[in-house]
Amino acid sequence: MSENILIEIALIVFVFGAMIGSFLNVVIYRIPKGESIVFPSSKCQSCGNSLKWYHNIPIFSWLFLRGKCAFCKEKISIQYPLVEFITGLLFTALYVKLGLVWYLPFMAASFAALLALVMIDFKYMAVPDNVNFAALVFALMQPEFLNALMYAAIAAGGLYLIGLLSSLLARKQAMGGADVIVAGTMGALLGFPNFFMALFLSALLAMIPALIWRDKGVPFVPFLALATFIVYLYDTQATQLLETLIYG
Repeated sequence: MSENILIEIALIVFVFGAMIGSFLNVVIYRIPKGESIVFPSSKCQSCGNSLKWYHNIPIFSWLFLRGKCAFCKEKISIQYPLVEFITGLLFTALYVKLGLVWYLPFMAASFAALLALVMIDFKYMAVPDNVNFAALVFALMQPEFLNALMYAAIAAGGLYLIGLLSSLLARKQAMGGADVIVAGTMGALLGFPNFFMALFLSALLAMIPALIWRDKGVPFVPFLALATFIVYLYDTQATQLLETLIYG
């Protein structure tokens, strides 16, 4: 396959990812409020006017409208084009990593669901179960389904036992059920030992923000998701690094 064709496919994947990102914005806004992600159609959060189809073109509509509602001219959060752009990059990176394999859409959907969890957790300090389980189910849809299922069960079960023991020692709940489901998704996507590399990396990524916002508290799911994505893209390098750390 020529380089030009590969670039064209990558652009198509990016555009498709940006379109999924537009849908993720709906999920991020409506799911925490308990609203349907299907009906009604998108509308301005300030004036309530229903948006036209050309107001919802990923990235470009926000730029064309200069970040303002076409009706009331109120500012539209930069979150919308950012989520669309990041989702496009995410899909493109996975395409470069995996190629056009049958399970690429499922892996992309799993990471897209994790991205939605990241945004919701940052905004509301909450992790909706339906989005969380969606990430896990999509993560299992791969050639090594049984291995992925086993890794997911071990990762989730292991973290659940650690949380249970920690809760008993601290005499208060130390870990939520959402973290256990995310661990299952990580196990399915990464397998072992890369699951442990992602846990270690997430702790490193969260260290400085946790110190800065110590009083307020920092959601941990975003760092788990980011670490999972990094280790998934660089799985070979992560395994080699772990072997070097263990065996020298």
